[in-house]
Amino acid sequence: MPQLKVHFRKPADWAEPILIHYWDKQPAGGDTDWPGVPMAPVPGQPGWYRFVFPDTTRVRLVFNDGQGRQSADLARERDGWFSFDTHWQDQPAAAEQVAADPPPDPPAAPPPTAPPPAPAIFSDEPRAIEARTDFREETIYFLLTARFNDGDPSNNFFCRDRIRFDDQGNAIDPHWRGDFKGLIQRLGYIRDLGFTAIWITPPVENRSGLDYHGYHAYDWTRIDPRLESPDATYQDLIDAAHALDIKIIQDVVINHSCQFGIRGKVHIDHLPIKYYVPQGSEQGQVNHGPYQGNLGNYTWPNRDDIDNPVAPDWWQARHASDPEGIEPLVDPKTGETVPKPGYRPGRFFGIDPQDLDPEWYHQDGFIAGGDWESPHPLQQRHIAGDCIDLATERQNVKDYIIGSINRYLDMGVDALRIDTVKHIDRDNLLEYVNAWKAHKPGLFVFGENLVKGYGWGDLGGGDNGPSQIRPWWYTRLGHDPQDPNAGGDSGFAQLDFGLFSTFRDSLSRGTFEGTGQVLSMDWIYGDVTRLVTFLQNHDVGPDNDFKYRFKGETWMAAAAYNLIWTARGIPCLYFGEEIEFMKGAPQDVEGEKDTLDTTGRAYFGDHLTDERIGETQSHPLYKHIQRLNLIRRNVPALQKAAMTQVAEWGSGMAFIRDLSEGGSEQGSYAIVGLAIGSDQRVDIGKVRPGVYRDAVTGGEIASNGHLTFHVKANSAGIWVLDGPGKIGDDGPFLR
Repeated sequence: MPQLKVHFRKPADWAEPILIHYWDKQPAGGDTDWPGVPMAPVPGQPGWYRFVFPDTTRVRLVFNDGQGRQSADLARERDGWFSFDTHWQDQPAAAEQVAADPPPDPPAAPPPTAPPPAPAIFSDEPRAIEARTDFREETIYFLLTARFNDGDPSNNFFCRDRIRFDDQGNAIDPHWRGDFKGLIQRLGYIRDLGFTAIWITPPVENRSGLDYHGYHAYDWTRIDPRLESPDATYQDLIDAAHALDIKIIQDVVINHSCQFGIRGKVHIDHLPIKYYVPQGSEQGQVNHGPYQGNLGNYTWPNRDDIDNPVAPDWWQARHASDPEGIEPLVDPKTGETVPKPGYRPGRFFGIDPQDLDPEWYHQDGFIAGGDWESPHPLQQRHIAGDCIDLATERQNVKDYIIGSINRYLDMGVDALRIDTVKHIDRDNLLEYVNAWKAHKPGLFVFGENLVKGYGWGDLGGGDNGPSQIRPWWYTRLGHDPQDPNAGGDSGFAQLDFGLFSTFRDSLSRGTFEGTGQVLSMDWIYGDVTRLVTFLQNHDVGPDNDFKYRFKGETWMAAAAYNLIWTARGIPCLYFGEEIEFMKGAPQDVEGEKDTLDTTGRAYFGDHLTDERIGETQSHPLYKHIQRLNLIRRNVPALQKAAMTQVAEWGSGMAFIRDLSEGGSEQGSYAIVGLAIGSDQRVDIGKVRPGVYRDAVTGGEIASNGHLTFHVKANSAGIWVLDGPGKIGDDGPFLR
């Protein structure tokens, strides 16, 4: 009966006992729960540990110490000895000798008489937009359009909630401040930073008391007029971006509408807000910045919030009259008369789920407590009073939303980002995604499935939610929550919240420790190279409370970007990160009186004025990200290859990005070493032989299968086989 023995040499900084996690054992099957089972010390071989697999010809495994340190995802078909210095060896003596004193690389073979020239850098500029058919070539700049740059003050608008006042009581900093005109004016800024795609928040018409961000849709068929100008429409933005070879990613909400329904389709019962009178006040006495007299829309003569033609007749009559909200109106639901101080705020601002139209909405109430980790309530109940859960499984809802977004795809939108993914059943959501892909072949679509952990679901890792609401599930087609390989790639990429969630305990503390663990689970995704990676966004930051913009030291942020730009996936930067904008501020309003200027959603345009843009572009992180974008653009392996031989030891990481296909040695091939906090020595074996050049320093090494190099603190080594050499100029972090 065959048996397989594996040995592992414990690094000095690992805890004990040493554990082995294994799966896919052949031919007998069987696997362990993470983090695995203990290995036995090898007598006479200090630091070495052994594990014996009976009746086994092949097994996949991970060595770890149960404290966050681990090897990459490994496989073995015969006895072997593994250490981070030498990787797999067939004999213990060789492994021990190398582990104690790694030999220098053997001398390189003599070069041919006429060596081929090193490949040239492709370009400082991106390729033409029509030539970039694989979205993995892009890097993404994410912005809240209404908070980025104001090009047309005439379309500015104050929401009812969170108005900022100056010392004289004047309303300042309108929520809807940035617009398409302002974005068009600063497309060159984003292009200079090196980004080739811009993700904008949902541009469709919105309605709620705080709707500047676009996630409270009222009419999917119209662009919100607070974003457009006569000479800067949505079509103008798309065309201007394309003229600079920049792609546009449109954010799409499928899960919910605003609390007022959908214009022309469905009405949600409310009383007109112009009849609302706060307790202790009188009608006509409201004094709230631009909202004078009442809280109805101050820019509309009729002072309503909506103009829904399917609203009932009594609403339509008041829509066209009584802007002051003083004529008595009988509430058809209760028979009471308004305006009336303190009368039922819910009749103006809330909903009754039982009164919703079941043709368009679910009627199961609001999410509460443990509902947030259970599929049925997540996907059948309402997120909040201004996020009303649509019956996304109904054909009328599908037809409306799919048809509406098709129009924007026809206008030239290049990709879609889908909001609140886990709030829609996967198979139902894929009906929408696949319909858009059929309408525009080659369309890239990715989703947001917020996870405050690794997001492995039923696969373990301390997850408290099932796989059916986790990111990996939406990238797959199978229906076994414990077997990602039960189904192939769904073609629906996700934001990489799993990798993001490691940053709270790693990058936020100036270490890579634990990052290798989540990367060892890359196999669970349909196509891990299409995940969208990030450090923070408009909802969450990487610190332990998940509420704040990254507040670590600048060198920590630089090291984070080194990882994100060299690891698998498509990097995404949230606007302002390039200058540590609003560092440490809450990502969104927290306290009852917070206004946007105190948050990570503060207005950014003050840093983009002609007077200040030079200062903005001289920030060390701006220069750092600019160079990372340039390097990634010129090394295809960094764009599209999976990661192999991943090693992580807290202060450093190393891995290979191999884009060769079918064993061919003609593809792009890069060896990456990262250092955080201190200089690091990187030693990696079993690499392809040849001449390597570092894109960071310009150094050159000839290797016969082993590569050793040094990386300065918070920098990176990006050694490219037959590479072009140094790409870009040294900065304080990449040097």
